[in-house]
Amino acid sequence: MEANYVLKMSNISKEYFGNKVLKDAQLKVKPGEIHALMGENGAGKSTLMNILFGMPVIHSTGGFEGTIEFDGKEVNIDNPQKAMELGIGMVHQEFMLIPGFTVVENIKLGREITNPTIASSLFGPSMEKLDKPAMAADARKALDTIGLNIGEQEMVGGMPVGYMQFIEIAREIDKTGMKLLIFDEPTAVLTETEAQRLLETMQLIASKGIAIVFITHRIDEVIQVTNSMTILRDGYFVDYLETKDTTAAKIAGLMVGREVEKLVDDVEDDSRSIKEDNVMLRLKDYYVDMPGEKVNGVNLEVRRGEILGIGGLAGQGKVGIPNGILGLYKSEGTVEFEGEVIDTTKLGAALMKHIAFVSEDRRGVGLLLEESIQNNITFTAMQIDNKFLKKFGPIRLFDEKAARAHAEDMIKQLDIRCTGPDQYAGRLSGGNQQKVCLARAITMNPKLLIVSEPTRGIDIGAKKLVLELLAKMNREQGMTIIMVSSELNELRSLCDRIAIVSDGKLTGIFPPDASDEEYGMAMSGVKEGGKE
Repeated sequence: MEANYVLKMSNISKEYFGNKVLKDAQLKVKPGEIHALMGENGAGKSTLMNILFGMPVIHSTGGFEGTIEFDGKEVNIDNPQKAMELGIGMVHQEFMLIPGFTVVENIKLGREITNPTIASSLFGPSMEKLDKPAMAADARKALDTIGLNIGEQEMVGGMPVGYMQFIEIAREIDKTGMKLLIFDEPTAVLTETEAQRLLETMQLIASKGIAIVFITHRIDEVIQVTNSMTILRDGYFVDYLETKDTTAAKIAGLMVGREVEKLVDDVEDDSRSIKEDNVMLRLKDYYVDMPGEKVNGVNLEVRRGEILGIGGLAGQGKVGIPNGILGLYKSEGTVEFEGEVIDTTKLGAALMKHIAFVSEDRRGVGLLLEESIQNNITFTAMQIDNKFLKKFGPIRLFDEKAARAHAEDMIKQLDIRCTGPDQYAGRLSGGNQQKVCLARAITMNPKLLIVSEPTRGIDIGAKKLVLELLAKMNREQGMTIIMVSSELNELRSLCDRIAIVSDGKLTGIFPPDASDEEYGMAMSGVKEGGKE
């Protein structure tokens, strides 16, 4: 006899503008259990939950295929209000609290308790008076349920992150008829103590018969508190597992295991000589205070002439490493380049050492959006190396002819789809903006090139072009490259070594042909026996 499920999602498919992000995905959850939804970045977890919660982004882009059964009945959830009426709540990764409101006002927002007044009998319900004592009592009950000992009349603004997370949970607990709660990476921003308390709170909620869908990358947490799990990969359903019957190693392998697609053609004649003791860049006790990507004491060496990959799951610190080196976020520890310490408190100090950086934030950091493609490509090299300048005695003038010739060459090499060198960078597609960022870095002819998420938003053909260009610069020019990427397949196609970062720490350095299981374990911060 089939088990009783509070939620069954069957054959769920979703595409955005021709790109299929979910393909016949499945999810089933029993009442009162904690069910983990797991997968790498881009596996489809958030999209699946957006479908369940009826988020507008789903229905404004053509809806989805498949069926949802809730409490034994097929349902059509086309907006969040319907989800809430059914008894589905969501604790979002980004807090939905209003800082200028009190705790009780945030918990009861949209579900205020009111009493009729003379004015309301004449002019309608909008004139009813708030029953503040009753609202405060409800809020207190919800806070006590999860063991949060704060005053319900305190202002939310300025509270620690951990408190805000628990207030979000209290708001969902306060709703009547709650049958299923979605927790989206709830421990990502919490301290170890706060995270442990939250896991205990989830178990308490489940003990009251409320089902929980727990989205997380942290395998140790899954082993600790869940009853079962669903694993997605590249939008497909991979497996349904009972937690008691599996291991951390098996989960890790299922999350990242895939046939390695050939993204870069083999280099027949690799005459490079990469020596362990020929260190170009050295990080010692390195910390970076980048929100959402904190680095917590990394020690790492980059060898001259190699391509070093830095991988890991979202929010684990891999992106913080290059941003700290370039001085974009506050860092501590030592950054040593070619035997000299770089003062990372000075913006531009790394550039002056001929370290080029292609940022993952192409619009915020990488580009001058209201400038031409030509100016974007040539600007940094002009500032650092006086390239594209003609000297007339003490005067230097911009060499328009040289700059245009170089920009046209870069446009051709990188297949930048544009109307010409004069087109504004801000009017290009995301993939072509990424190529302009790469062209600018190449133009510096750097000693060390750091590329962060270099193929994000680029189609598969353009990805191959970009990756092969990086390989060519490394092989033919001897350029040392650090490639930071969420795409493990890309790193394995291109890199000599791959460093994996989890929770801001280096969990291992692997050869490209290491097993999926080894990579998965390192990315999830889990060692033998499920310990960090």
